[in-house]
Amino acid sequence: MEYIDYYKILGVDKNASQEDIKKAYRKLARKLHPDLNPNDKEANKKFQQINEANEVLSDPEKRKKYDQYGKDWQHAEAYEKARQSQGQAGFGGTQPEGSSWQSYTGDFDEGSFSDFFTSMFGGSAGRGHGRHVKFKGQDYHAELHLHLKDAYTTHKQTLTVNGKNIRITIPAGVENGQTIRIKGYGGPGVNGGPAGDLYIQFVIENDTAFKRSGNDLYTTADLDLYTAMLGGDVMIDTLGGQVKVKVKPETQNVTKIRLKGKGFPVYKKEGEFGDLFVTFSVKLPANLTEKQKQLFAELAKSR
Repeated sequence: MEYIDYYKILGVDKNASQEDIKKAYRKLARKLHPDLNPNDKEANKKFQQINEANEVLSDPEKRKKYDQYGKDWQHAEAYEKARQSQGQAGFGGTQPEGSSWQSYTGDFDEGSFSDFFTSMFGGSAGRGHGRHVKFKGQDYHAELHLHLKDAYTTHKQTLTVNGKNIRITIPAGVENGQTIRIKGYGGPGVNGGPAGDLYIQFVIENDTAFKRSGNDLYTTADLDLYTAMLGGDVMIDTLGGQVKVKVKPETQNVTKIRLKGKGFPVYKKEGEFGDLFVTFSVKLPANLTEKQKQLFAELAKSR
């Protein structure tokens, strides 16, 4: 297996913090996402590489194994077990004088570890044994960017992973940061082992006039002075379309009302929605005519 420098792929130092790795990955993911580069095979290849790098370096345990064992990091646990087993069977709990076991303790370079692993499982020392050891493939991690309006309705999207097109159904109501798993769409297994899984994290981008909090939505609506004072009907925008709302007479500025069931859909609960909270912003009239000014003056005197 060829050694891949995950740090170089993400453009970070080997001492980079988890936050630095996260920022670097997100920046590259936005740039190289297949949806933005549908016909660019090189960009798609790099997108797969940064996903693989992020999957390893964003996990402290995997990163530790990668830093220690390099390209063989996925087999570190099996190696450790094999070494313990070999130690118990071959050395009887103590190390004979002049044995070569000492060369396999401490730090390994890529070649020595690979040779040792081969001898333990696939070479002459482990002939017929290692060929039957199956390992699950590497899990892949990816981000899927959606607009808030997209997340409002159940819809389908096609993703490209390692040259495979995956058509998935995205239920209405997914949240920012939510992760779903697609079984078997990760890296290939080793020695006939099962493929890894694909984990997709949703990044919900909001370019609407609504603020989301769980399943509830918040927005503001302008209200003219006359309707605020005398009452009447106004049309309010929701993500599902406009609705008519009755305004009570003498409604004050920043009055908040709740429109039940007009918020965001509840994830995987068909027909259930949160609420929409609307704050009225009363707007004073401008560019009054002389007659209108006189009417306001008379109103002021009557008060």
